[in-house]
Amino acid sequence: MSVSAAQVLIRYAEVADLAHIIELCHQHAQFEGANYSAEGKLASLRISLFAEVPALYCVVVELDADIVAYASYMRQFSTWDAGYYLYMDCLYLKDEVRGIGIGAKLMQWIRGEAKRLHCKHIQWQTPIDNESAIGFYRQQGAIDKTKARFFLSIKG
Repeated sequence: MSVSAAQVLIRYAEVADLAHIIELCHQHAQFEGANYSAEGKLASLRISLFAEVPALYCVVVELDADIVAYASYMRQFSTWDAGYYLYMDCLYLKDEVRGIGIGAKLMQWIRGEAKRLHCKHIQWQTPIDNESAIGFYRQQGAIDKTKARFFLSIKG
């Protein structure tokens, strides 16, 4: 089954969407087997997404007026390329809407955003065991580059 363009609306997130986005983030974390706490997220996302100069952009996908997916991204600079790239922080679709064309439509939107922001390419990551996402991204023409990802907590 695929969906028609009339049924799917991709749009920039609005303040009224924040609770839905936080719930999708929670589902995304569960999907990846990660811990997630919604504590403090509403205020932080409100500031980050809706400041005069946003730190982060977010779009949501509506299917028949129900928010079923989101993607977040930011413009970053690459010293190696001496130019900007779009870093896609998250892309998540609810289980029930995977495989019906929404992900491809969302990736097309992200491509358009990269052009709008004058980015040379898009970068993102997905867990190495998420074989369905890896397959999907390869179908979109993406090339994977395996690297170790590090996290360093800054205390105080």
